[in-house]
Amino acid sequence: MILQSDTEAWKAARVGRVTASRICDMLAKTKTGWSTSRTNYAAELIVERLTGGCGESGYVNAAMQWGIDTEPHAIAAYEFREGVTVAPAAFVIHPGVEWAGASTDGFVGDDGLVEVKCPLTSTHIENLLSQRVPPKYVTQMQWEMACTGRRWTDFISFDPRLPERLRFFSQRVERDDAVIAQLEKDVEIFNAEIEDTIKQLERHGD
Repeated sequence: MILQSDTEAWKAARVGRVTASRICDMLAKTKTGWSTSRTNYAAELIVERLTGGCGESGYVNAAMQWGIDTEPHAIAAYEFREGVTVAPAAFVIHPGVEWAGASTDGFVGDDGLVEVKCPLTSTHIENLLSQRVPPKYVTQMQWEMACTGRRWTDFISFDPRLPERLRFFSQRVERDDAVIAQLEKDVEIFNAEIEDTIKQLERHGD
């Protein structure tokens, strides 16, 4: 487990690995087959595995920076409401699947995680009105539980621009072992495709 506060080690641990935040890119499909999101993600991981460097640009837009700056306030609000302490975020390597891991937003007790989103106000309003976790985040959270062995994750949507009574939405997602087993198979297939492409590229480089 590598704490996110150790930025360089955290970045290095992620290099070449399928991560929870990108699991939906790996699974993305169109009516005719796999989406370009999968192809592009595979290409990023191929570059990282061949070079050992991080393929991410490091670019942070205004919305991303808002999320970074606001996340601690969301966690503080959650801790106050639930009467718990959230342990620091970390990157956890999957215990059984190669080239795979997940970045958590925090640990709760022995069994829980938190997944924090500080989205656009329009998105937060959708979360409040629907009272449900968007499906793409459910998949992300299941993969985080696959890597950490945790039993549940509390999804948090937080927007301090709204009145206090409307700033916070949280819903728990329980671990689904059947979903996790399928995700593990999907990641193994994806990784096999990546490794096959790397072998082909290395033959071209001879």
